[in-house]
Amino acid sequence: MEKNNFEELERILNVSFKNKDLLIQAFCHRSYLNENPDFYLGHNERLEFLGDAVLELVTTNYLYNKYPDKPEGDLTGWRASLVNSNILSETAREIGFEKFLLLSSGEAKEKGKGRKYILADTFEAFIGSLYLDNGYEAAKNFIEERLIKVKLPEIIEKKLFKDPKSLFQEKSQEIESITPTYQVIEESGPDHQKNFIVGVYLGTELIAQGKGTSKHEAELDSAEKALKIKNWE
Repeated sequence: MEKNNFEELERILNVSFKNKDLLIQAFCHRSYLNENPDFYLGHNERLEFLGDAVLELVTTNYLYNKYPDKPEGDLTGWRASLVNSNILSETAREIGFEKFLLLSSGEAKEKGKGRKYILADTFEAFIGSLYLDNGYEAAKNFIEERLIKVKLPEIIEKKLFKDPKSLFQEKSQEIESITPTYQVIEESGPDHQKNFIVGVYLGTELIAQGKGTSKHEAELDSAEKALKIKNWE
């Protein structure tokens, strides 16, 4: 991808990089290098590692100062929601990162869960590159304006900081005085590509079934469905 394409991204984000290669590298997925071994930059994983730490620090500092009366548990839940892959990939897509990704032709066709994780990782890598090139204040302003202030109100209002399992357990104990249990109903696929169907029960009653590529993912799916069935959302 030409450097002038990334000048368009700089205009969109209202940022200017002294070292344009740092910006380009933030969007370079490992798969791109497998297909383009002579590309002059490395992949974005080291930048992602750095950006993850900057993101956590900025988010923690913002929540700590903005909500002085909130206990640690609430702040931890809010932070976890802000920095999870769903919110980060959603934010990256809304900002327009997707068209700048440097991917292999195979990855470029993948639009599902894999793309979500690539976008989330790229968001962190971009923060790492912005921190290195523009400094902490620039990274802090970007995170606060583009992520925290946009997403936090919805997270608090819709209680997105509580995952479906936690919410379903809370409601089950409050309304029916029962702690839900989870049981694998079906397991299929080879070891590297497992699929699970998990049931969530109140006592002996099966409330809902969920699917996922891990037991945890299937449990979350079943809890989310159970909340809808019980009208406890």
